[in-house]
Amino acid sequence: MAFREINSKMVAATVLPGQRLFSQRGAMLAYQGDVSFTPSLQDGQGGLMSMIGRRAAGEATPLMTVEGSGTVFFGHGGHHVHVISLTGDTLYVEADRLLAFEGTLRQGTMFMGAQGGVMGLVRGQVTGQGLFTTTLQGHGCVAVLAHGGVFEIPVTPQRTVHVDPQAYVAHHGDVRNRLSTALGWREMVGRGSGEAFQLELSGSGTVYVQASEEKL
Repeated sequence: MAFREINSKMVAATVLPGQRLFSQRGAMLAYQGDVSFTPSLQDGQGGLMSMIGRRAAGEATPLMTVEGSGTVFFGHGGHHVHVISLTGDTLYVEADRLLAFEGTLRQGTMFMGAQGGVMGLVRGQVTGQGLFTTTLQGHGCVAVLAHGGVFEIPVTPQRTVHVDPQAYVAHHGDVRNRLSTALGWREMVGRGSGEAFQLELSGSGTVYVQASEEKL
């Protein structure tokens, strides 16, 4: 694993020759060794067309390419940091939550309507993701940002998970998700997001939930 948790708000990343990391601009706190930081022109393995797609989508948090040999310490804004290890599947997460990730992962953009049609678009607005979200696919580690820490909830065929949309951080695996309403439309007036809307996740995978309804 490239990332080692120093405390709840900081991770250390090992940078090796011939390998690279990508980090959110402004996320570097300190480093040791011969390490370089350059603005990323391609934003991960997705390449130029993937970058253009994210720019058009508004899903365009600037990234830095990190290369060399040494150790880099990452954190941002005093937010809690959680490390996720991917073993070939796809992580769905909004770009603003990406602190850093390994260059072995392929970055892309997904239109929210591809997961649930019109309700997928509504879900994007309720969760704060907008019309598009970021995907990371392959083998490697990702460090994500959250408020108040993150806990993992397994999603299994026998157990459907319901999450407050504003507490949702990310998910991966063969997971289907849809936005459901817990109340009738007339009863929603004055209700909080978790009381009015819920994300219903089913299938097989993991959903990451922050211990707060505050967005980044």
